[in-house]
Amino acid sequence: MSLAEKLNSVVAKHDEIQAVLSTDSNLDGQEYARLSKELSDLTSIVQAVEKFQATEAEMADLESLIEDPDSDAEMKALAEEEYRELKQNLPEMEREMQILLLPKDAADEKNAILEVRAGTGGDEAALFAADLFRMYQRYAETHNWTFEVLDASETGIGGYKEAVASISGKGVFARLKFESGVHRVQRVPETESQGRVHTSAATVAVLPEAEEVDIDIDTKDLRVDTYRAQGAGGQHVNKTDSAVRITHLPTNIVVQCQDEKSQHKNRAKAMKILRSRLYETARFEADAERAADRKSQVGSGDRSERIRTYNFPQGRVTDHRINLTLYKLDRVMEGDIDEFVDALTSEDQAARLAEIT
Repeated sequence: MSLAEKLNSVVAKHDEIQAVLSTDSNLDGQEYARLSKELSDLTSIVQAVEKFQATEAEMADLESLIEDPDSDAEMKALAEEEYRELKQNLPEMEREMQILLLPKDAADEKNAILEVRAGTGGDEAALFAADLFRMYQRYAETHNWTFEVLDASETGIGGYKEAVASISGKGVFARLKFESGVHRVQRVPETESQGRVHTSAATVAVLPEAEEVDIDIDTKDLRVDTYRAQGAGGQHVNKTDSAVRITHLPTNIVVQCQDEKSQHKNRAKAMKILRSRLYETARFEADAERAADRKSQVGSGDRSERIRTYNFPQGRVTDHRINLTLYKLDRVMEGDIDEFVDALTSEDQAARLAEIT
């Protein structure tokens, strides 16, 4: 099917849904909400088509003016200049329509579970994990998202062995999904007396937050253990068994939460994390065949790959998947990562367009 045929099909579907919503008074609430969501998704494509068609119509008018022998010479020159400008815009408008036609990731509009873990490098890796966790917290703040810490295992010197947060807001997963992977840091640790640069790493995982309707978990498949929460250095956070560890027996996925003083709240948070991990596992398995054909690592979720290096002595950050280096490390650590996010999104769109053209 050609691009024009696909676009005509979308416009027809848009008009059909619009007519149903306007005339059918027998729709129940659920069906009305479903059709309204579908109409909203199609509207952006229809608007892009209308803009493209309006540009083509304008170009046709200009062409008539240019070819008219009675046209004033100065008017004709202005028309030719405007025609050239409009013609230059057509390829980008076509690409925009193609991108809008790409299949949507069902998880893009979901909230996200962020997991950051210290990797190789001991205390320095844990300190870097804490820096990354704060970087994403600041990024969330700039987008007016809600950042809720679900669990954090501290080292006692300001680092995190592991930290988990829930991030809620509009399009959170779509913006953060390419952050999953191994993040490497090169800097002089505070504990280094000789001033030598050390290399350490932390792992980031971003999972779409699953609703109960997405993943059905049988309580028979769970083993729930409770224990006393521990703080940095081993001191008791409280004197009751409020911390919760849940093991999903079929997959052997283990989650734990001790951030709250209430066992009930910790269990609820642990279930939120477990549900999202199971949902991501199911998504990954469903996409495995398609992902195997992808030449790019962008969006594959392959966490064995080193995706980004933060070099403090040189003040630069490099994303190895797209060979993008920015010399603004201080701003990046303050949450200014939109340039990476936008570039990775564009790369992913280009790779998916290449698959279908």
